[in-house]
Amino acid sequence: MTDIDYAALAEFRFALRRFQMFSETKAGEAGLTPQQHQVLLAIRAAAPDEATVGYVAQRLIVKPHTASELLDRLEAIDLVRREPAPSDRRRALLRLTSQATGILSDLSSAHREEIRRLQPLLVEHLTRLT
Repeated sequence: MTDIDYAALAEFRFALRRFQMFSETKAGEAGLTPQQHQVLLAIRAAAPDEATVGYVAQRLIVKPHTASELLDRLEAIDLVRREPAPSDRRRALLRLTSQATGILSDLSSAHREEIRRLQPLLVEHLTRLT
């Protein structure tokens, strides 16, 4: 590794951290924690029969009980609901409420715009790292 390599890596990580801070701020403005935002996004992106506590735990890289606690909080503020799976009533499928869908839509639009703004910089940093 050369000094240029270290500088490129540092700049790339700095750009990622700036995006992460942007994301955390936007989640807070929407009344969510960053993890709650990530849960909503994971549920929305999942196939209809895939959104379970285990799936959320996997996507957030947390233990299932941690995911369950996050989901309990989101359920308490009417952003997520659990429904029995048609094929196995012991299994709960996660659904976003209409309120959650609206919040997530606004957050996702803002994030997409920020990613579009950062894309040239991120591509430049990635190119310098390869």
